[in-house]
Amino acid sequence: MKTKKLTIEVPEELLAKATAATGQGITPTVRKGLELVATTGAYAALRRLKGKVTFSVDLAKLRED
Repeated sequence: MKTKKLTIEVPEELLAKATAATGQGITPTVRKGLELVATTGAYAALRRLKGKVTFSVDLAKLRED
């Protein structure tokens, strides 16, 4: 995976709370935050599909043992 070095300014209190919440250092905490932002977008896209996807699955057949 290609990485990019960043210089950012964040409030010290926010950074302290975030690193305390993750129990990790600054870099892993920032990575986790970026992952959460990215997954939030993916979940939003999935929610927009609600009711628009049809499945051709027979529940009765699935429940048969």
